[in-house]
Amino acid sequence: MDGLPLPTSPRPRCLRRRRRPPPAFPSTPKPRRSLVSLRVRAVKDPAPAFKSVTAFAPATVANLGPGFDFLGCAVADDSLSLGDTVTATIDPSLPPATVSIASVTSPARPHLADRLSKDPLRNCAGVAAIAALRAIGVRSHAVSISLAKGLPLGSGLGSSAASAAAAAKAVDALFGSRLHRDDLVLAGLESEKAVSGFHADNIAPAILGGFVLVRSYDPFHLVPLESPPDLRLHFVLAAALVAAVLQGDAALIGSAMSSDAIVEPTRAPLIPGMPAVKAAALQAGALGCTISGAGPTAVAVIDGHDKGHEVGRRMVEAFWTAGKLKATATVAQLDRLGARVISTSNLD
Repeated sequence: MDGLPLPTSPRPRCLRRRRRPPPAFPSTPKPRRSLVSLRVRAVKDPAPAFKSVTAFAPATVANLGPGFDFLGCAVADDSLSLGDTVTATIDPSLPPATVSIASVTSPARPHLADRLSKDPLRNCAGVAAIAALRAIGVRSHAVSISLAKGLPLGSGLGSSAASAAAAAKAVDALFGSRLHRDDLVLAGLESEKAVSGFHADNIAPAILGGFVLVRSYDPFHLVPLESPPDLRLHFVLAAALVAAVLQGDAALIGSAMSSDAIVEPTRAPLIPGMPAVKAAALQAGALGCTISGAGPTAVAVIDGHDKGHEVGRRMVEAFWTAGKLKATATVAQLDRLGARVISTSNLD
């Protein structure tokens, strides 16, 4: 799969102006009952299991052509640069049951960090960390988090979901990994609904990994789609595509992904050169090509890593020739793990 972020101005999804809640936590009033609070099964006021935990969450490709707002998958590269990392640390200097953001960095894009707020109520990672802390039932300890952004904003690769997923995973692991997988997703969904709408097609695969189908929200029901382990990367489309994932039919996956006649025709004109990019990808041997999420990333499905670089080169050329836009290509594989702990620090 080759992701091609276009040089349009990224939308600062975590910085949109909204009515700001009062800073107190966890007594912040809610306009309606939170799904997270409905699913809490945690021990009251648990003790921390670690001094600090660092978690990584991968990029995600949502919509997948016809799978609009209910289907997504996680993707990552071997170096784990295609995703976000959050370190959660027990901080006795803070008031109990609060979250603060100690730092926001972006090693590959230093300018990006300046665009993200360090107010936890206005940052995707902060909102998810607060939701996880509340869901776990923590009352006597406070947490500070550090966010390292590996994904660009507004790229169609689930940037906000990656921050939220890594934060929820890190905070949960900090207190002994007490939350059920759905509760982790719901904690991340608190962040997603604040910045981009109440849909889980990015946050669910960011936490669970692989392909995830959002079957319903009330009751909340996720369906992870198992696929053969030898498939490097593939995509899914509702009925036929779900069957293709389960059967490991890469060609059917690509064909289904390219057959979207509803969402892609509406969004493609907003991305200069997209029809030519799709044609170039297919001519170069891709099994399918569509828009990742809301764009502007274009995603092509391939049946092996070796073909990826040529497909990416042709897509980059098409973006420049047809759309006069510079682009870069990244070859990634299906990430089956989702959000995971990558390091811990023991209590003194």
